[in-house]
Amino acid sequence: MEVSAIAALATEMSQTRNTGAVQVAVFKKAMDIQKENATQLIDAASQVVSNNPPHLGNRIDTSA
Repeated sequence: MEVSAIAALATEMSQTRNTGAVQVAVFKKAMDIQKENATQLIDAASQVVSNNPPHLGNRIDTSA
């Protein structure tokens, strides 16, 4: 095997490793953003206030 081929292979392997590390970092960042969005959505849903009168829903008409 020629020395230049070995050097080219080593460079290619290093680039592949770096590309994989960058892809994992981007994926983790995307997951963090989705986690924040989901948390905000859950918090917003739990703050919903009912505008119905207090007597509404206390009785069920079962003979209708």
